[in-house]
Amino acid sequence: FELMENKALAASRELKAIDELAVLKSPMHNLNPLTKILLTIFYIVVVVSFHKYDMLGLFVLILFPILGYSVSTISISTCFKKLKIVLPLVLLVGLFNPFFDKVVLFHIGTVGVTGGTVSMVTLMMKGVFSLMASFLLIATTPIEEICGGLRLIRLPKILVTLVLLTYRYISIMLDEVGIMINSYSLRAPNQKGIHYSAWGSFIGQLILRSMDKANMLYESMLLRGFNGEFDYRITKKKSPYSWLIMLVCMCLITICRFINVPVFLGSLFT
Repeated sequence: FELMENKALAASRELKAIDELAVLKSPMHNLNPLTKILLTIFYIVVVVSFHKYDMLGLFVLILFPILGYSVSTISISTCFKKLKIVLPLVLLVGLFNPFFDKVVLFHIGTVGVTGGTVSMVTLMMKGVFSLMASFLLIATTPIEEICGGLRLIRLPKILVTLVLLTYRYISIMLDEVGIMINSYSLRAPNQKGIHYSAWGSFIGQLILRSMDKANMLYESMLLRGFNGEFDYRITKKKSPYSWLIMLVCMCLITICRFINVPVFLGSLFT
């Protein structure tokens, strides 16, 4: 009797697939994690800072994540597949702007384009670009190295430890949920989903199983010398040019922020 894979096990598999991407070998993977974190934060801040009508100037910044994916040998389609649940929510941002801002900014032929339409597209672009940059960081940097970089910029250790444990062991909880759903399906093969009468016992069993797992994990951590903070030292050899690459990219991003590159290039050829 072959059980169909439930959503919990599928989500756990997706998290493990991202971990597999993070340990690949490429020039992007070999950069210092701290430089990648700082560059990602800087990129997102610059993207968000664009004016709501500056759609053309913002569009140029898509070149940076595209270049990053090319160097890391990770296809952009992988990013959109992994973020297929989040992307619709991002695209909904500003969906009602055309109804509130009806001032016509320019015409395409005989069709007038309103400020609400431009601001809606700009907001969508900001969300998509930020997601692409964030996923590129996660897909090219193991979670331990990301947490190590966060500690280097003096983030509180309790927050960093919480991030690490949540990311690392959420897949274990998803596996437990998947096992429980499969067990329930075996006992009720003709039933779709979990009956509402079993929700209470299901959640109670999940809490008890999670507490048992948590105790086992914490005891294992203590046996391995855990004293309140993990050892985030990065042992892999990193590129000596990481900081130089970060500074060059920041300078290029800054230039794109204050100079409308498409308009500037267009003025050179007219």
